[in-house]
Order: sequence, then C-alpha cells, then structure tokens
Amino acid sequence: MNIRSLLVLPVLIVAAALSAGCRPETPVAPAAPAKATATKVGQWTNSPIGSPDFFPLCVWCQPPRLAEKYKAIGINTYVAIWHGPAEEDLATLKKAGLKVFCDQNAVGLKHLDDPTIIGWLHGDEPDNAQAKPKGQSGYDPPILPAKIIADYKKFITADPTRPVMLNLGWGVAWDNWVGRGPRTNHPEDYPEYINGGDVVSFDIYPVNGDAAHPADLDNKLWLVPFGVDRLIKWGGGHKVVWDCIETTSFDGHGKPTPDQVRTEVWMSLIHGSRGLIYFCHTFKPKSIEAGLLADKEMAAAVGKINQQITDLAPVLNSPTLTDAVTVESSNKDVPVDFCVKMFNGVSYIFAVAMRDGPTKATFTVKTLPGTPAGLAEVLGENRTIVVKNQQFTDEFKGYEVHLYKIPAAK
Repeated sequence: MNIRSLLVLPVLIVAAALSAGCRPETPVAPAAPAKATATKVGQWTNSPIGSPDFFPLCVWCQPPRLAEKYKAIGINTYVAIWHGPAEEDLATLKKAGLKVFCDQNAVGLKHLDDPTIIGWLHGDEPDNAQAKPKGQSGYDPPILPAKIIADYKKFITADPTRPVMLNLGWGVAWDNWVGRGPRTNHPEDYPEYINGGDVVSFDIYPVNGDAAHPADLDNKLWLVPFGVDRLIKWGGGHKVVWDCIETTSFDGHGKPTPDQVRTEVWMSLIHGSRGLIYFCHTFKPKSIEAGLLADKEMAAAVGKINQQITDLAPVLNSPTLTDAVTVESSNKDVPVDFCVKMFNGVSYIFAVAMRDGPTKATFTVKTLPGTPAGLAEVLGENRTIVVKNQQFTDEFKGYEVHLYKIPAAK
C-alpha cells in the first residue's frame, strides 16, 4: 500500500482457510445452542475503536483538503497523512468531522486531547523489503519485528489512550513470496509483527494483480478473507483486524468493478474484519491521487456500500454466533461462507459465494431463537425468502453477496 513504491511481485497461492465464526458449505451435525464469540480488544479512552456504534471506513493517505468529498461517500476516518500531520491537516479534518490514524510526530503529540486523532500509525509495510537510502539502488531487508515492537512500546508510553495501527503487506495472504527482498520465506515473522500493534491490517489487491504473473493473483477475490483469517489466527483473537480494499486501476492492468469491490468488502467482514481502508490512488497511465473520487461510478458504489455498513454497524460489531446456522452449496467448487449475528432480537446472516461460479445455497437455521418459520428479508434487494421447516434456499452468482435479516417469529 506504500504509494511511493507499489511493487507487484510473483506469488504462490496457498489454499484458503476459514476463520472462526464463518462456515463453509459443508453441513455440520446439530449442536448445542449457538455460542457468541467476539474479538477481545483494548478499551481506549481517546478512541472510538471497539465502540458498538462506530465502524471505521477509511481512506489511505489522502489529502485532508478532500475530507468533505470523502465524507459525502461515507468515509469517517483517514489513515496516514503525507508528511503529516501538520496543524492545518488536523484542523481541516476536525472541521469535516473526520477522524485520523496518523504518525505520532511532534504535532500529533501536541494534540493528545484532540478527539480528531483516534490512533497512531507505524510506517507502512515493514514486512516488505525496504528501499535503500536516496541515491542507492536496490533494497534492504524488511524491518524486523523486534524494531516494530520497540516502536510500539514508545507509542503507548507516550499515549496509552489510543490504539496503534500496523499495516502489513501482501505476504500476509500468501507464502513463498519473493517480495520480502533479502530476507525471504520467514512466515514466523508475522505472528511477531502483530505484537507491535493493537489494530493490525494488511493489503492485497486481487483484481489489479500482477501483469507479469496473472495466474498467481488475478481475480482471486478470496485472498482478501484469507488474509483476514490469518491475522485473526496469528493474533489469537486479541487484535482488532482491518484490511485494505482496492477501488481503482493502479497501472492499467486491472480495475475492480463495483460488484467486485462489494464482494471483497463483504468477504472481509464475514471473516471478521472490523475496519476497512480503501486504497484510492491511480498511478498509470496518469497519476491521480484521489483516483476513487475521479471515478464517479465507483465513488457512488463505495458510498452505497459504506451507507449499508454504517446502518449495520451495531450488528457488525456484535458477537458472532457459532453453531446457529449451516449452509450446503449445490456446487462443490463454490463454497458459500457466512456469519451470523443477532441484534435487538433480530437475526442476520451475511453470506457470499467464495468462487466465481453459480450455486444454490440451502441454509438450515438450527438454534436461532424464534425463527422456525417466517420470512427472510434480503437487504438491499427488495425481496424476501420464505423460511420453512427451519430452512431457506437462495441462488448465488459467482462471488455474489446476499445479506439476510430474519425477525423473530411471532
């Protein structure tokens, strides 16, 4: 995600794993009543991270002068400010009512009582090979986890009231990646890196892919939730996990459609991400810093996605129910992953086809209270589905998302 050097490198894809709380298409035997699970997070007195009603919807390294335009499409947080923050950056964001994760520089430390700053930020992608000093060619090794952990301790010593965010690179979502320069093939580094942050994110961009090795990455949208799964596992459920979502064409090789962006978003959320960072830049054939805003169709689509997430924030932030629902996919090559939530007595099932192919999914509602029969509303689609004998069935196109709301039966 480093805007100074976007290196797209060869990969070797590994099979996707499924996170706790999300279920594949294979049905399981009836179980005890559903249990609730939730990521354990810190309580930060000067940050809304972890609050029930706040879901972070962010942009990466965008100019504060565009804050009002991003706010208009549902963005509530900036992550990273180029060469900042400066006083005018914080003033501009405050005026727009947006929050920020930023460097803990001298200006930032003068604003410890400013609610605009809701977290601190490490340098981007320390797990990647680091550019040599100016004037030298080639790359140095990644920044080792010990350095990140030492910096983290400095951050929280200066301000223990806000979380520290660490964004990692594409190596989170695949193994044997040559992009780590002189220090390659050290997957054991990643669980150590996570000890250097409270909010841990990563970036991978399956549609933009790698022009030199398209079969390795292109359009494998499921790599996004795979990376989320890994961060949750490596953090033992004790870290807040976010991830980055592509919205533009970086270099003309690939450009996500609005539907693909929505799929990446909901795959991520279903697997347990609790914050999103939209990557907005375009590099070639013309450099556009706010490439997302320049694309009116995509900006409108992201705004619609963000509105739905904001409306569902208390639901998404609620515990995930396990063993409450099973799903069976008619197409063995297209798993359907999902998560189950309950809020104010209403059940929600958020589901997505995990591969680019059609399937029919049969959901069995096992232990949700009060839903032996009735109607499931499909959010945003102006339709309902009958729930009969504790089951309902729906069609999924490739990578399609369906969000179900099931009120308790009367």
